[in-house]
Amino acid sequence: MAAERERTNYYVGVGLDRAAHRRADSIWLAERIGDPASAFVPVWRSLNLIREGAQPEAGYLALPAAAEAGRQIVFLGLVEARAHFAVDLSHWDDPAPLLPEAHAFADLRSVGPVLSRRDGALLAYARGLVHWHSRHGYCGVCGGPSESAAAGHLRRCANPACKAEHFPRTDPAVIMLVEDGGRIVLGRQKIWPPGMHSVLAGFVEPGESLEDAVRREVKEEIGIEVADVRYRSSQPWPFPASIMLGFTARALSSRLDVAEDELETARWYTRDELLASPEDEHFRLPRKDSIARRLIEDWLAEV
Repeated sequence: MAAERERTNYYVGVGLDRAAHRRADSIWLAERIGDPASAFVPVWRSLNLIREGAQPEAGYLALPAAAEAGRQIVFLGLVEARAHFAVDLSHWDDPAPLLPEAHAFADLRSVGPVLSRRDGALLAYARGLVHWHSRHGYCGVCGGPSESAAAGHLRRCANPACKAEHFPRTDPAVIMLVEDGGRIVLGRQKIWPPGMHSVLAGFVEPGESLEDAVRREVKEEIGIEVADVRYRSSQPWPFPASIMLGFTARALSSRLDVAEDELETARWYTRDELLASPEDEHFRLPRKDSIARRLIEDWLAEV
């Protein structure tokens, strides 16, 4: 079991009870919000609070600052019976006066690999929900203002003639390792950090199965057909609102026709090349907290 947990993807919820049955219990929620034992996970303009130190950890705000300062409070769930809430502080120009000593806001992706899996998953969850609220203040049906409900897991149109309900959205994206014997394809986009190369990926389109999305994206990006499309694992990726669905696929040809509007470069790489990666501005593998890195490392370990 320990080995299985060690291979869990980053930002996957570990040990969190979402307690969905409590989301409509206004009395219980009010008691938990006023409970000094509850934990408040702040998000400020898509950044998460980190307690700095030799081993960075998730940062929390204490009462009453959390309840008074937050523009939006969302119930996340229970961790070992302790209620956890996300708190949006984005309306503050400078939230520093609210923060405990040795705490600072940071991009989760910059610290995710060194956080505990539980902390990383909790902060990603909070970031995703706060981002959704910040982008859905108005009804997509009639254009009227929407209001938070169900402890932050629903927004309802305030227009009495509409009352449409909107739920947090997650955009499905396939990410696939394309192999041909002892080689895999890695590509690079211009906007990525210097040297970074990764497996192929793309969003699932309406009316499309995950397997068809894999085949289409590979064909569009590198011009080859694939077979044996197999699911491997998934990862929430709230940057801003995706779920990454990992696959492997076998190439049916080897000549690449790279779509230059999608990729700067793409080519085949052997295991020896990847194992000797300098991890510098000339060539580096995907970030360690990504499912892309997991797919590559799993493939390297198959020898």
